[in-house]
Amino acid sequence: MIGHAAEFSEDEKEVRSLYATLITGWNERSAKGMASPFAPDGSLVGFDGSQVAGREGIEEHLLPIFASHPTPPYVTIVRSVRFIGSNAAILRAVAGMIPPGKTEIEPALHSIQTVVGEKCDGEWRVVLFQTTPGQFHGRPELVEELTEELRALL
Repeated sequence: MIGHAAEFSEDEKEVRSLYATLITGWNERSAKGMASPFAPDGSLVGFDGSQVAGREGIEEHLLPIFASHPTPPYVTIVRSVRFIGSNAAILRAVAGMIPPGKTEIEPALHSIQTVVGEKCDGEWRVVLFQTTPGQFHGRPELVEELTEELRALL
């Protein structure tokens, strides 16, 4: 994580917390928990390119995934939070995963994550969450660099 919590504005702390709630939902394999921080009309773009609209649709999409696949937990690093006006923010993060039964991060599962958040009625909500494979094709040194950075968190 870049910076220390004491250095962040209240809004930045809330946006970071929003992302943490999203990741906790995934790590706990809870469709409801992962969908809960989304705006009612929020969108998700998954690692495989799946596009899902609406908090309810996201929960319904995740239920069979968690029921039928041993999804690995994320290990994440927030790279930045950028505010666009007072009611919108973009959070950029990187993530690694530890496959079930393993103790090490699997480089083939690295991802680059983006959250677009919106503050509505005083509450931050996820408008868009996108996870893109972080494979850095043709640049294995970048994969190794990210792997080492994520391993340092374990």
